[in-house]
Amino acid sequence: MQCSVKASGCSALFNFFFFFVIFSGILFSGCRQKPEGQAVAAPAKYTKTISEIQKGSLIEALQTESHWVDSVYNSLTPDERIAQLMIVEGYSNQGKKYEKDLLMLVKEYKVGGIIFFQGGPVRQAKLTNKLQAASKVPLMLSMDAESGVGMRLDSCVQYPLPMLLGAARNDTFAYKLGSEIAYEFQRLGMHINFAPVADVNNNPKNPVISFRSFGENKEIVTSKSIAYMRGMQDNNVMAVAKHFPGHGDTDVDSHFDLPVITFKRHRLDSLELYPFREMIRTGTGGIMVAHMNVPRLDTTTKLPASLSRPIVTDLLQLGLGFQGLIFTDAMVMKGVTKYFAPGVAEVKALQAGNDVLERLVSVPTALKEIKKAIARGDLSQEDLDRRCKKILKAKLWLGLNRTPHVELKNLQQDLTSANSRILNQQLAEASVTLLRNQNQTLPLNWSELRKKRTKVATLSFGAFKPTVFQKIAEDQIQAPAYTLARSKNKARELQKLRKNLKKYKLVIISIHGRGNQPSNNLGYGKAETALINELVKSGKAIVCFFDNAYALSQFEELQHARALLVGYQQLPAVQEATAKIVFGQLQPRGRLPVTVSSHFKYDAGLAYTQLPSVNSHPVMPALDKKAKKQFEKHRIKAKVARN
Repeated sequence: MQCSVKASGCSALFNFFFFFVIFSGILFSGCRQKPEGQAVAAPAKYTKTISEIQKGSLIEALQTESHWVDSVYNSLTPDERIAQLMIVEGYSNQGKKYEKDLLMLVKEYKVGGIIFFQGGPVRQAKLTNKLQAASKVPLMLSMDAESGVGMRLDSCVQYPLPMLLGAARNDTFAYKLGSEIAYEFQRLGMHINFAPVADVNNNPKNPVISFRSFGENKEIVTSKSIAYMRGMQDNNVMAVAKHFPGHGDTDVDSHFDLPVITFKRHRLDSLELYPFREMIRTGTGGIMVAHMNVPRLDTTTKLPASLSRPIVTDLLQLGLGFQGLIFTDAMVMKGVTKYFAPGVAEVKALQAGNDVLERLVSVPTALKEIKKAIARGDLSQEDLDRRCKKILKAKLWLGLNRTPHVELKNLQQDLTSANSRILNQQLAEASVTLLRNQNQTLPLNWSELRKKRTKVATLSFGAFKPTVFQKIAEDQIQAPAYTLARSKNKARELQKLRKNLKKYKLVIISIHGRGNQPSNNLGYGKAETALINELVKSGKAIVCFFDNAYALSQFEELQHARALLVGYQQLPAVQEATAKIVFGQLQPRGRLPVTVSSHFKYDAGLAYTQLPSVNSHPVMPALDKKAKKQFEKHRIKAKVARN
């Protein structure tokens, strides 16, 4: 009996143990370790790794959650989250006191980024390293560099501006330029380029866009803008298309006042908005909103588009479906400050729906007014926090999860590589435009000139010394070089020039603006303009125009030139390409991207019917002793005339 009871107890104990094991297995099966080699599932919130996010598109990255973004966001105070929406200006040529003030904004206020302006590459790199080391959250570094960092920094390559690219009808060149600029940005530790200019410039009197646009044709502007944007974003630099909703048909500069755009909605939809709509469709990461009043989109008087909710939120985000980062144009511009006080303007910009405030008048003032607006209920901290996270997601895609540092070794050499020189040459050779070629004047042939005893000279207006083009002409056809610099008292100099030029049957005139950047107004006086028109009317002028094509209209006789070439800029590569066309080593391929006058209309551009081979046209003709002596005589005379 005793034994039997014992046995029953053992059996009951066994049964209890058996069912406990089975039940436990079912209950805790989800907690068992998976076999080796099988990944543990990530929490549903984080569906992609950092590597996957950075390899995808920027727009996708802005929609994707990540542990890095959450961890950085959770480390920020409410004020610091607001400051992430601010980009302040930075210069690397302003000295130690300025750097100290800039570092204070980074350390004390935790601003989200810097937009760099003038300075030098090494100085900027050193400043960048200081700023990034001092920042709680890595800074987004940006620049207005529509034609590369050489547009802002000394000792760097100057690339052509958009008007020249608009003349080169192959979009591959715009993509190549975007890629090369992206390399420069990454080498300097920068992340955002406020480019391309997607404005359709169809107003010749536009004082602020003009040559910064790819032209007056919306399809050309769009295709070039997309190619340029892709060149940058394929190389992990954010493009920011500007100036939404379209700044191309204005005659007021928003740096100094508020332009008013009065066109009907149908016109805006079909023209101004067209490039932006297509760029949104193809994935541009950023859009900058302009300071201009557009009554057909928002009837509020004196309200810039940048501060308008119907334009920024209702049109850009809800209407066009843009999900990227929205930047204001510079908040220091008169188009805003003339009508809205610092701080008040930033509040209205955030109410409108912008993500990033660029170049604030005062960070402390803006922060103070934004906090007041939150307290009043005019702004939501929750909504600003959402935008902060959006910016952090952009920073992750830009690689700012890693500690940023610019390597100083070989920086200058890397920014002036052979690649950049080759690209400049390709861009120039594809864009120089031949508008007139009366009686097949071009290309000039050395043998023919000698046979006919045709004397040729070159004359550069606006140059202090012989230009790149003139030096090539001296080598190619022994043409003496004359220059006419800008000066107040020119009467005697002009008289001497007229006398010296009488003995030449052909004069190749080069017209230059005031500097490396093209200009709407070349700044020539009546006397210089009269001499240019006089030489053209004489029937012996070949004109090479190295500036903004719109400025052709300042010379009323140019339609009578024996030949007319437009280079759009005076970059050395452009002068070299123009010389190759003049002397028959290159076929002109450019097309005019804008209408200048009734004589020079959009898409104009001639080609040579026959191009002599390069081999039959040597770079420097062999000269006998008599010819050399005569050439030196001409050169000395020209030098005396210049001085």
